[in-house]
Amino acid sequence: MKTSLKEITISTKSRIQLIDITGQVEELVRNAGVTNGICLIFSLHSTTAVVINENEKGLLSDIVRKVSEEFPKGAGWSHDRIDDNADAHLASTFIGSSRALPIIGGGLMRGTWQSIFLLELDGPRTRTLIVEVIGE
Repeated sequence: MKTSLKEITISTKSRIQLIDITGQVEELVRNAGVTNGICLIFSLHSTTAVVINENEKGLLSDIVRKVSEEFPKGAGWSHDRIDDNADAHLASTFIGSSRALPIIGGGLMRGTWQSIFLLELDGPRTRTLIVEVIGE
């Protein structure tokens, strides 16, 4: 059994932003030397999420819009009394801070149009993701 644990550091530029991390994750998988296994992508932050979807400009804009609609900033959330970012915490909770993808034949398995994104919900900030590759 082989394992590899690496960090990806990303500086975000906007309050809500999608950053494509597919290439970085694929490179870590290639370098791990695992033929078949699993890749876990986990954000160390409670105001980010990890999502998999198509990297199409209109869709990315739609995702940001929908997150803003579903989790509006300044909507009277109780946590805002402490930190003024309850919307980001709520979005992260419902979307999820990690994703796991299979590794088959030495490569990350994704659908034709699937990319991996860090979804910043309370930026701009510097964010850290953990990528763990496990397998044989």
